[in-house]
Amino acid sequence: MLIPGAPAFLQRLFRGLCRSCLLLPFLPWFGSAAWADSEQADPVTLKNLSLQELSQIEVTTPSKEPVRAFRTPSAIYVITGDDIRRSGATCIPEALRLAPGVEVARIDANKWSIGIRGFGSRLTRSVLVLIDGRTVFTPLFDGTYWEVQDTMMEDIDRIEVIRGPGGTIWGPNAVNGVINIITKNSKDTPGMLASAGGGNEEQGFAGFRYGGGNGRDFTYRFYGKGFTRSPEDHSDGQNFDDWREAQAGFRMDWNENNRDTFTLQGDIYDEEAGESVQATTYTPPYQQTIDSNALLSGANILGRWKRTLSEGNDIQIQAYYDRTNRNEANFAEIRNTFDIDFLQRLRLPGRQGISWGLGARVQPVDDFEVVSGLQFVPYKRTDYLATAFIQDEISLVENRLSLTLGTKLLRTNFTGVSPQPSARLLWTPTDKQSVWLAYTHALRTPSDSEENFSLLGYIGTTPNGTPYLARFNPNTGFAPEQLNGYELGYRYLFAKSLYIDVTGFYNHYHDLFSEDIAGSTFLETAPQPTHYLLPAQFRNDLYGVTKGAEIAPEWRPLNYWRLRGSYSYLHMNLGNSPDPGYLATASTLEGSSPRHEATVQSALDFGKRFELDLIFRYVSALPGQQVRAYSTGDARFGWRFNRELELSFVGRNLLQPSHDEYAGDPGPLVAIKRSAYVKLTWSR
Repeated sequence: MLIPGAPAFLQRLFRGLCRSCLLLPFLPWFGSAAWADSEQADPVTLKNLSLQELSQIEVTTPSKEPVRAFRTPSAIYVITGDDIRRSGATCIPEALRLAPGVEVARIDANKWSIGIRGFGSRLTRSVLVLIDGRTVFTPLFDGTYWEVQDTMMEDIDRIEVIRGPGGTIWGPNAVNGVINIITKNSKDTPGMLASAGGGNEEQGFAGFRYGGGNGRDFTYRFYGKGFTRSPEDHSDGQNFDDWREAQAGFRMDWNENNRDTFTLQGDIYDEEAGESVQATTYTPPYQQTIDSNALLSGANILGRWKRTLSEGNDIQIQAYYDRTNRNEANFAEIRNTFDIDFLQRLRLPGRQGISWGLGARVQPVDDFEVVSGLQFVPYKRTDYLATAFIQDEISLVENRLSLTLGTKLLRTNFTGVSPQPSARLLWTPTDKQSVWLAYTHALRTPSDSEENFSLLGYIGTTPNGTPYLARFNPNTGFAPEQLNGYELGYRYLFAKSLYIDVTGFYNHYHDLFSEDIAGSTFLETAPQPTHYLLPAQFRNDLYGVTKGAEIAPEWRPLNYWRLRGSYSYLHMNLGNSPDPGYLATASTLEGSSPRHEATVQSALDFGKRFELDLIFRYVSALPGQQVRAYSTGDARFGWRFNRELELSFVGRNLLQPSHDEYAGDPGPLVAIKRSAYVKLTWSR
C-alpha cells in the first residue's frame, strides 16, 4: 500500500517493518533456548494479563468508585502505563492518541487541539480533564492548557478516557468526555529510577524518581524532570515554538488497618513555551505579531482521606490547592484554586447502591492588562462553583441487569442552579458480553472569556486614515451550552485472544458558542485616537447534532504479540440563526474535526529482552482548518539488558518529512516534523 506524500524509501521501510510483524512472531521459537537462562521476568504487569483479565480492571472515572471496566455503562477506554511506555509518548497529549474517538492534533511544538466526538480546539472545550481527581480545567477560557499538564510519564498508572458526557458525577464541562490521569500509588514505585535521552526534536530530557517507606503502612516517592524541545517545521522561518520545562513533585500514601487510607501529593513547575500572538491596541501600529516566550509556572498540593466502613460503604474527602501563573505577550493571569469534595457510598437493601456528594471551589483571580485591546473587567474577581450529586445503582436482575439513575446540581458565579440528569442501563447476558444504553443531559458553563472579556481586532484603515476596529464586548447574558446525549454500546470477549468494543452515539446541542456582530459600525472617540468601531459579542446562536460510532478491537494471536485497532466515524450537522451578522460559520466548526480516524498498533515481545512496537494512524481532512488528510507511523524498539537497564529507540511521524495537523493563529500552519530519539532508563 502506498501512502500519499511519503518518500519512496520510507514507504519501503514502513512496509518492511509491517512485513516483519508477520515474520517476527516465529522468531522467539528459534531463540527460546538462548533466552531460557536469562534473568527472571519482572513482576507481573499489565502487559502480561490476558484479555479476560484486562477486561476486569477496575476503573474509577465513571462513578468515582472502583468498578470493572467490562461492567461499565459508559464508553470508557483505559490507556495503561505500559501502553504509554511502549508507544514512546513523551507527554500526556501524545499518549491520548491511543484512545479511540479522541481527536489529537498538534498545533506546534507545545500546543495541541484535543477533542472527543468533535469540537476539538486549542483548549479542549467541553472535555473535563483531571489529574488524580484534581481538575485542571480552567474557567478563564473554559478549557485545558495542555502544555502545563505534566508528570513523570513512568509514574502514570493509567489514563481513563470517557467518550461522551460525564456531567452527573463530575459536574460542569464534562460535556463531550472526561480524561482522568491517574498516577501510581507510591507503594508501587519503590527504589530508584532514572532516565535520560535526546534526539532531533526531543533535544534533551532527563528524569529521576526515588521511592521508599517504613515497610508496613507508609510509602512515599519524589521525582524531578526537565526537557528542552525544538521548534517544529515553519515555512516562514519563524521558529517561535521552542519549549523548556522543569518540574518536581512528591506523593505519600498511608494505609492503616485496611480501613483508612490517606494520600498527600503535590507538584511544582516552571517553563518557557515559545508562542506567536497578535497584540491589538487602540494606538498605532494597532496590530502586531509578537514572537516571545510565555512564562508559565505553578504548584499544587492535594490531600485525600478515605474510610472503608464495610463492603460497598465508605466515605471520602478530598481537598486541594492549585496556583497557576501565566505571563504571555498579550495577557497575564494569576489564579488560585481552593477545592473540597465529599463523597459517600451506601449499600442499601434491595440490591441498591447509593452514591452522593458535595463539592465547592473558590478561585480568586488577578488578570493584568498587557495590551489595551485585551481586557478582563473586573481585573480582580472570584470565580466559584458549588455542586451536589446523587446516584442510585439498582440491580434489577442480579449480575445481569442494572439501572443507574442520577443527577448533578451545580451553581457558579455565571449561572443559577442547573441540573444534569442521567440514566444508564447495563445488560450482561453472559460473563463475556455486555450491552449498555445511556441518556445524559450535560452543560458547559459560561467562562470569564464570555462574560468578562473585551477583545479588540484590527480591520484596516479608511482612505482618510481613520482606523477601523472591531471589538467583542462582554456578554453577561451568555447561557450555558447544553447537550442531550444518547449512547448505545456493546462489548464482547469472543475468546481469550479476541475482544471488541463498539459504541454508537447521537448528540443534540443547543446554545452553542457563536461570534456575532452586535450592531452597526459607529465612530468612537474614546479611547483616542478617534476610530470606527464594529461591535461584536460572543453569543449562543449555534445548534445542531453529531452522530457517529467507534470500534476498538484487540487480538492476541500469540501470547507475546498484541494487535489493537480503532476506527472512529463522526458526522456533524450544525446550524446558526439566520442573522446576517454571524461571523464564524457552522461549516468552519464542522470542518475542524476529522470525519474518519483509524489506528493500528502492534506490540511484539522477543523473549524477555526485546520489544518492537509499531503504530499506524490515519486522520481525514480538516477543511475548516485547511488541513489535508494524512497518514503517519511511529516505531519503537526496546532492548532490556537486564532487570535494571533498558535502551529504547523511538521514531515518530516516519512516513513523511513533515505534515500539517491543525491551524495556529496567527501565521501559516506549523508542520509537524519527522523525529527520532533514544532513551536510556535505569531502575533499581
